[in-house]
Amino acid sequence: MEVSRIRALRGPNLWSRHTAIEAIVTCPEAERSLSANHPIEQRLRRIFPEVGPIEGSRSGQAPSMAHALEKVTLALQAQAGCPVTFSRTTATEEAGVYQVVVQYSEEAVGRLALELAEKLCQAAMKGHGFDLESALAQLHELDEDVRLGPSTGSIVDAAVARGVPFRRLTDGSLAQFGWGSQQRRIQAAEIDSTSAIAESIAQDKDLTKQLLHAAGVPVPLGRPAQTPDEAWAIALEVGLPVVVKPQDGNQGKGVTVNITERTAFDNAYATAVRYGTVMVEKFLPGHDYRLLVVGNKLIAAARREPPLVVGDGKHTVRQLVDLVNADPRRGTGHSTSLTKIRFDDIAIGRLHAQDLEPESVPEKGRRVILRNNANLSTGGSATDVTDDVHPEVAARVIEAAQMVGLDICGVDVVCESVLRPLEEQNGGIVEVNAAPGLRMHISPSYGKGRDVGNAVIDQMFPNGATGRIPVIAVTGTNGKTTTVRLTAHLLKAKGLRVGMTNTDGVYVNGRQTDSGDCSGPRSARNVLMHPDVDAAVFETARGGLLREGLAFDRCNVAIVTNMGGGDHLGLNYITTLEDLSVLKRVIVLNVEQSGMAVLNAADPAVASMAPHCPGDVTFFALDANQPVLATHRAQGKRVVFTEDGHIVAQKGKQVLRIPLAQVPLTRQGQIGFQTENVMAAIGAAWAVGVPWDAIAQGVATFISDIQGVPGRFNVFDYRGATLIADYGHNPDAIQALVQAVDNMPAKKRMVVISGAGDRRDQDIRDQTKILGQAFDEVLLYQDACQRGREDGEVIALLREGLQGAARTTYVQDIQGEFNAIDTALSRLSAGDLCLILIDQVEEALAYITEKVKASGV
Repeated sequence: MEVSRIRALRGPNLWSRHTAIEAIVTCPEAERSLSANHPIEQRLRRIFPEVGPIEGSRSGQAPSMAHALEKVTLALQAQAGCPVTFSRTTATEEAGVYQVVVQYSEEAVGRLALELAEKLCQAAMKGHGFDLESALAQLHELDEDVRLGPSTGSIVDAAVARGVPFRRLTDGSLAQFGWGSQQRRIQAAEIDSTSAIAESIAQDKDLTKQLLHAAGVPVPLGRPAQTPDEAWAIALEVGLPVVVKPQDGNQGKGVTVNITERTAFDNAYATAVRYGTVMVEKFLPGHDYRLLVVGNKLIAAARREPPLVVGDGKHTVRQLVDLVNADPRRGTGHSTSLTKIRFDDIAIGRLHAQDLEPESVPEKGRRVILRNNANLSTGGSATDVTDDVHPEVAARVIEAAQMVGLDICGVDVVCESVLRPLEEQNGGIVEVNAAPGLRMHISPSYGKGRDVGNAVIDQMFPNGATGRIPVIAVTGTNGKTTTVRLTAHLLKAKGLRVGMTNTDGVYVNGRQTDSGDCSGPRSARNVLMHPDVDAAVFETARGGLLREGLAFDRCNVAIVTNMGGGDHLGLNYITTLEDLSVLKRVIVLNVEQSGMAVLNAADPAVASMAPHCPGDVTFFALDANQPVLATHRAQGKRVVFTEDGHIVAQKGKQVLRIPLAQVPLTRQGQIGFQTENVMAAIGAAWAVGVPWDAIAQGVATFISDIQGVPGRFNVFDYRGATLIADYGHNPDAIQALVQAVDNMPAKKRMVVISGAGDRRDQDIRDQTKILGQAFDEVLLYQDACQRGREDGEVIALLREGLQGAARTTYVQDIQGEFNAIDTALSRLSAGDLCLILIDQVEEALAYITEKVKASGV
């Protein structure tokens, strides 16, 4: 068994909506049939019983080692605690070669699971041992390291439940919610509207107290000290007992409470000073409470207990700590509801204050405190008391959060009970915390968990907003780039700032931000991150879909222009038109329920995608009587077609018309494929609520020049001859171009063409076979990059396609694209027509433009 081409599918993809690891697995014949009593299968299940039976594909194919690898990869993640359920193995047309796909929740964990699964399978095949326990521990540890902590995780879970798109921006807890101009960001439990000043105030305990005191919020007396003697003087001034803590601290680090004598005080000072300037303040008797404020609301409250054990008269303190730490709810860090109690020098010091040693056996029922502070991060516990909080206590903590300026605020209160106002019981607010830990409220040790994550999402996206912007995805074989550009132009006519990706680059609000082929998910993700984007239009090519999946979870509109083979077949196991249709319809499958698929009714492969759309469907076709479109129209559903020299959009009795004479891209309807592109763009703009007047204005002002649609039927006048430059590079595109130029008068028709070497031989031949029926002269040029072909091989295939041509009488081979253009121009006379199929789009268009200018036209 050989595993190769491992990919991470980071969005909805060919296989499912899940993120997944995809690998190509090659198995020799002996590994392609694993019956239930096969020695390898039996050894595999002895090593890893939880994997279950190894079954073949749903088509009845025998189980292979590729299927075993799939099942083991999934089961390893599941046993390590990852929430994964989907996996699939599919045989390719190559004997013994399979595509294996397994869901992951964290990419690094998914990749490691595949690696460990391969090792486990190899061990089973060779009869070697395998340390399953170590593998699961390795996976679990990695998952703990890379997945979001409970605070950020709860907010993300709430966002996903609301339908807010989510993207993790770093390996840490920085995340983006929403897209474009509607996006918001969080880091841990802090949101982007929280100022650095507010966070700085919260870190300065003395300044916080001053501000709260000024607002009439009860706080303990005290202030910072620079030396131990000054600190002790402050302690005597405010009155013992006191609390010693860092002025800038968090998570209870360096905090010691209820100090009544100098020796303990000096030890506490030495601990606190490690973290910076030391604060001394009056110790408030009572319980330690943490109250959570989000916005202007109290969301949750918990009573916190310091880490402790209860004596049973049998075990030592050290043994009691071990027994408590054995609780599966206790772990290290913040990923579990409770943290293991630290049995360190601080804990031993606290034992000494209770006249105990680590090996002491406390009597039954005695509470042994192991730390003075009650932070969960040091092993404390929390009991939910949200429903007990007095309105006056809630008002004080909300005032405290707002005085500091924190949107999400953890307020530490010490008092006897939250059932009564603080002023009545000499209670007070001792700290205000930015980015507070949320797990004590989400999953308290005792009591009811609170939906804190949803409260944060409500604060960031009020009134049920989801942070989404209109997203339009465009795919197909031909016409994608023009449709993308025109759709973006129509959205701009509505006043939206539009982000656009296509094979020419990335554009944001009319400015190009990247160049090259940007029709994949990485470019789309960059647009969705841009804060100046109100709507996005994405060309969605098959390559990016296969490599990574979609950049978005759902789109508002999916446009499929047409479906052809040509250069889109023969790569990455997409070998038939049916395979290609399944791949291209991924965008249709992921339309919002309130969204729209805009489909070419005249293309059976495209029209058949309609039942797969979760939303509605708009059909378009040149012929108003096309059966699929006519049926849809009769049902009162949306259609776009041409009739009596107009583009017509209709839904039931609503009929809207635009004269083709007012749509320059179509050359008054002469160019059929451009007319189809216009109808698709109109259907998309209509679906996202662009007013009809704006649509009409948009199509009227969109010009088919090298600025509007470079390399897409750009027309020039050269000394009375017509030049057409186009990037058509597959048989379907060539056929559409031939139909378009047939409607244009010409004395002589000439075409300049090359062929891409990474296409199938027949696709290269078919291009010139079509052209040989329509053009008098054919100039063949060899591209600078042969893409794996030998010199002259592509031109030879192009010449083969011209054998027996009905019309072509002159054929010439030329080295280089620009030489071919020069030769064509030299052979033109007034009234002739020349179609130049360019390869280097920007350079060739610039070259042609200069030649036209130099001609004096």
